[in-house]
Amino acid sequence: MSFRLRVVALVMFIAVTATAATAWLTLQQASREFDRTVSASAEQQALITTGLADFARTRGGWDGVAERVRELSLQTGQRIQVTTVSGAVVADSDVLAGAAARAVTGPPLLVDPRPTWQPLPEYGMSVGSKTVLLASWEYRIGLHLASCLAEAGIGVRLADDRLGIPVPRPVAYSAQSKACEVASRAQVTPKLDPPFEAELRTCDANRSGQNVPCLQDAFSRAVGAYAPAQMRVYVGAAEEPRPGLPVKSIVLSAVVVAVAAVGASWLLSRRVLRPIGALTAASAQVGDGRLTERVPVRGHDELAGLARSFNRMADSLQRSEELQRRMISDVAHELRTPLANLRGYLEALKDGVLPPSPELFESLHDEAVLQQRIVDDLQDLALAEAGALTYQQTRLDLGELVATCKTAHAALAHTSGVTLTVESTGPRWVHADPDRLRQVIGNLVRNALAATAAGGTITLTVAADGDRRVVRVADTGSGIAEADLPFLFDRLWRADRARGRAGQHTTGSGLGLSIARQIIADHGGTIDVVSVLGVGTTFTLRLPAA
Repeated sequence: MSFRLRVVALVMFIAVTATAATAWLTLQQASREFDRTVSASAEQQALITTGLADFARTRGGWDGVAERVRELSLQTGQRIQVTTVSGAVVADSDVLAGAAARAVTGPPLLVDPRPTWQPLPEYGMSVGSKTVLLASWEYRIGLHLASCLAEAGIGVRLADDRLGIPVPRPVAYSAQSKACEVASRAQVTPKLDPPFEAELRTCDANRSGQNVPCLQDAFSRAVGAYAPAQMRVYVGAAEEPRPGLPVKSIVLSAVVVAVAAVGASWLLSRRVLRPIGALTAASAQVGDGRLTERVPVRGHDELAGLARSFNRMADSLQRSEELQRRMISDVAHELRTPLANLRGYLEALKDGVLPPSPELFESLHDEAVLQQRIVDDLQDLALAEAGALTYQQTRLDLGELVATCKTAHAALAHTSGVTLTVESTGPRWVHADPDRLRQVIGNLVRNALAATAAGGTITLTVAADGDRRVVRVADTGSGIAEADLPFLFDRLWRADRARGRAGQHTTGSGLGLSIARQIIADHGGTIDVVSVLGVGTTFTLRLPAA
């Protein structure tokens, strides 16, 4: 399977799976929300019935219950209808909202405002008919008190009484609430109905663990004649249709998302594969030897960075190829002329055209030595650039090393009439190969001697520069043109190629600076050059301090 098909298949699988999971979760959540909307939950039912019962208990009746029904309907979001046990409508949230009353649904909920008598042992009272009798009397007084407080506009709360029933109390006591309490107690006479009295005696006679339930039943029947009437509450509406789930819309959305994902993955694969195809074709061209092939770069993303990296690699290969061809040409040029001279002289000696002489043999020997040096330098440069040049590194003092180089070249400098001096301030330690460093510094000194006329000066300086140790080789020679400085370290490069070797009065191979730069780089250092025509040249070596 191709990369494009794999990308499309993967993205399509992820998109379809994610869309299907999202659609399923949406359906489940929507179903739960619809169920909550159509039918009231148990919490909502308890909230409605408790709210209505507390209303009757704190008002002493059902007067004004319509406002409470409106509040509960807005709070729960449900349609609420309150009717009497006989079916007479007391309040309907539809009518209160200005709409037509809808038909009721489901069995009604019973709202019973009568309290349940519950003995409270913490008050230390005995459980018996006397407690129930007092509780029923307090309840009747509480009904009158709640009605009086409600008519007076005083807030009412339910509080647990020591007799075991919740009784109405004013939210804030005042002279008016005190008057309502006095009036309520005056309106209730503590009389005892014969049936209630007989039932209480029966409960007192039964002490076998059923005394409390018996007294609770007696209390409930006793206060039933005075408590607000029971009510029925219907929640919801019969004709309310169950909201339909938008299955088609969800499926259509899932299909659209999947198609969009597939299209996006296809475009993405094209965006990725087009540059990769161009890179593949270009790399094939480069592999076949056409090093001028390049990849077009568009944008600034990772693919554009890959294209730029490929182009840089191709440029490097092309430069290396050009340098290799130029080096072969330069080596052939360097060897052709001296070898032709050697051949000519040898043929002349063979044919007897030239008489043999010590001077002639010495010249031929010098020319052979020069060709041997070129070959040796080429081998050193090849090993250095391949990283195969061996180093025997040790801790050494650059000042001592430079002094040794001065001694080695003092005779040549004296013969050329050039003053060779060393400037050093104390030991400067580095970790390096002494033979290779002597090779580098010796090459620079020989170049300086070749460029400096008699009476000139060559100064070798050793100094410190932060965490680097510096060696400078400065001469007062002819200098190098600024335009030629960038090419100074190229292999077999010369500033004045027309002069040839004889015009330079040197036996150099043209590879010394290339080898020196590679050796210094292998030691973790750098080599720089500054030159002014007619003033002189300064080479600066920087090496890490030991």
